[in-house]
Amino acid sequence: MKFSGEFTLYTITSYQKEIGKIDFSKVKTVDFDLEDVVYFDTAASIFINSTVKEFNEKKISSNILTTDKDILDTLELVQISKKTSKPLPKKAKRTLLEILGQTTYFYYNGFLAFMAFIGKLFATKLSYLSNINNIRFKEIAFEMNESAIKALGIIALTSFLIGLVVAYQSAFQLKIYGANIFIVDMLGISMLRELAPLMTAVVIAGRSGSSFTAQIGAMKITEELDAMRTMGFDPYLFLVIPRIIALMIMMPILIFVADIMGVFGGLIVASVDLGISPQLFLERFNDVVAAKHFFIGIAKGPFFAFLIASIGVYRGLMVKDDTQSIGFNTTKSVVEAIFAVIVCDAIFSILFTNLGI
Repeated sequence: MKFSGEFTLYTITSYQKEIGKIDFSKVKTVDFDLEDVVYFDTAASIFINSTVKEFNEKKISSNILTTDKDILDTLELVQISKKTSKPLPKKAKRTLLEILGQTTYFYYNGFLAFMAFIGKLFATKLSYLSNINNIRFKEIAFEMNESAIKALGIIALTSFLIGLVVAYQSAFQLKIYGANIFIVDMLGISMLRELAPLMTAVVIAGRSGSSFTAQIGAMKITEELDAMRTMGFDPYLFLVIPRIIALMIMMPILIFVADIMGVFGGLIVASVDLGISPQLFLERFNDVVAAKHFFIGIAKGPFFAFLIASIGVYRGLMVKDDTQSIGFNTTKSVVEAIFAVIVCDAIFSILFTNLGI
């Protein structure tokens, strides 16, 4: 078999097809003529060595005809490398206990990292608030507008629809028992105490929490955070604290708007479907819904805001040096923030119930 020109990775396929067409059943010796080969790479060397090995297994002797020292050295080098290389060990299948242990250790390390972040956050916040000159009012006002005021529309619409749906579904059952007026009790307490704070927090987690992660993550990729540290600016003071304070200030206001819109949605259903006039609805609301339910809902706001903002910022700081990491951490921040808010709400519910509030 005669080879000529460039014998490389890109020409092996054509030679392999030609060799496949030849019947070697009656052949005892094969000569590989490489005299006219002008360029010979390691891929071609692997191909020649493999072919020679196949012929040897078929009891066919092989001869390599060339006087080019480079070709002979390449063939010898590949053959030596193949002899000295060892097969990779097979990866052992992990047991259930091993998987459970590794997963637990992974989440344990993540929890420790988040606790370290919270500790540094509180230490920085105490230093930040110790002197009024440290407070960056302009940045806080900007974040209040970006993370909360611009979200008023979606918060109001979401709460209005939630109040509408809850009242509409309840009205059908209440009409059966002739207890139409009790829709005010149910809607007022549920919206003010639970639904409005929870739905507001979920919407803010999806809107503002993810925004915090994406913004800080992008700054980390573009090395803006490193540049700030080089110039002597602490990212916690300039990026983290203003976002958290702004959201903690605005969350009670957002919940207040959600309360109004949720009750307004229920009022419309009560008027249209149950024949309860707006005046009667508001009088009943004033009589049966205690002010404590409103204040409990409002009091949850700063806690929800702290969880959402801190998780969003933490996930932003965890972004690696690639754009895919931004999407991954943004998704994680939304999921973890919503989960944390629900757990926090459950703790408040158990605590207030046991205290009789």
